[in-house]
Amino acid sequence: MADQCQHVQTSLEDGYAIVRLRDRHILDELVIRSLGEELDAVVAEASSPHIVLDFSQVEHLSSSALGMLITLNSRLQDRSGGLCLAHVNETIGEVFRITRLDRVLKIEPDVASARAALLGEG
Repeated sequence: MADQCQHVQTSLEDGYAIVRLRDRHILDELVIRSLGEELDAVVAEASSPHIVLDFSQVEHLSSSALGMLITLNSRLQDRSGGLCLAHVNETIGEVFRITRLDRVLKIEPDVASARAALLGEG
């Protein structure tokens, strides 16, 4: 599945999709819409409904992007899967805590921990 789109780079590890976000700033509505479409395609093509979303390149995220993540998480849960975020910086992590999305979305310090968290549920 080693696939590369404009906003995401996807690889497959032990049957789990590892999706690396390529944008530093996910703020613009057109970028968010395009990113959402690329993530929808990953979900549709993935053999497993478990996805690790790697935020290592992301510095800023808008509230509209938060909605996209909630939608992605719901779609995966509907398929008995899961979403786990990795490498979330402190600023974005604080936004997740303030909005209480850290209670809805799984967040781990790195990709290996995120994969392990998903393996534990699947």
